[in-house]
Amino acid sequence: MSDRIPRIRAALQRHLDTDEIQIRDESHLHAGHAGAQTGLGHFHVTIRSIAFDGLTPIKRHRLVYEAMGDLMQTDVHALSIRALGSQE
Repeated sequence: MSDRIPRIRAALQRHLDTDEIQIRDESHLHAGHAGAQTGLGHFHVTIRSIAFDGLTPIKRHRLVYEAMGDLMQTDVHALSIRALGSQE
């Protein structure tokens, strides 16, 4: 497991009231991709939170990016997000 996954999980839990978080490191799928040369990772996140209830998908994604903060510059090149409300 990438040591980045615990940092991503901690950032999301710290900023969002999460019911569930699943994080997959998909960096190996992007070997040879220009962005992979930076050493930053490609990740897929599924996150369920009451914070997303009533929000549009774009607003949910913005909350995730805000929660990620500096990790988007230091650890993550690409982030695929599946953001679900508490009852989804």
